[in-house]
Amino acid sequence: MDVQIFEILANILIYGVPAILAITLHEAAHGYAALQKGDDTAKRAGRLSLNPLRHVDPFGTVILPAVLIFTQAPFIFGYAKPVPVNFNALRRPRLDMVYVAVAGPATNILLAVVSALLFYTLVYMPVPLAKLMEQMLAFSININVLLAVFNMLPIPPLDGGRVAVGFLPPAPARLLSSLERWGFVIIIGSFMLLPFILSQAGVHFSLFDVLLRGPMTWTINLIASLTGITNL
Repeated sequence: MDVQIFEILANILIYGVPAILAITLHEAAHGYAALQKGDDTAKRAGRLSLNPLRHVDPFGTVILPAVLIFTQAPFIFGYAKPVPVNFNALRRPRLDMVYVAVAGPATNILLAVVSALLFYTLVYMPVPLAKLMEQMLAFSININVLLAVFNMLPIPPLDGGRVAVGFLPPAPARLLSSLERWGFVIIIGSFMLLPFILSQAGVHFSLFDVLLRGPMTWTINLIASLTGITNL
């Protein structure tokens, strides 16, 4: 097999598979949580599935993460098609909205823990396969922790924004909720455009370093401590 083709296939396995699983299972978890709390919208839409193809957004799940990976961006970002949730159908809309929102990041943390535990299986694999799997599991931990921490930022429509809306008093909750239509514009502007503009002026600024790196490092260290895997 041509070396270049092998490297492409290896990169798809190492980066593509964990990223797609992390993003799509995150969304599926929202649907399952909503169903538990009385809303079957996702079920009727066929989104209660572990089949990634039901959740993949061509740009957000495939193209955007791939571009960020191959351009060696400081962090990898992606998204799937949002699972439809009718919050008014939940038994206790404000509290249950928090439960549904947290289900996505919680699933990512669970996937990160499972990935860490799978390090124990590497000793039973042939060396070339073990090296490939080690890279894949390491990336799986990082992408899942990143998605969990990133999604808990208190900006609608991120999960942290919905959690904040669920806990805040009515007036500030409505104010925060009103930002949802501009949420992704704020996120892209803050994390991508602003650092780029400042870099043109010779100023290094990374909102990733300011907001995400510390919580990510703490979470990965906690997973390492809990699982006994020290080389994460």
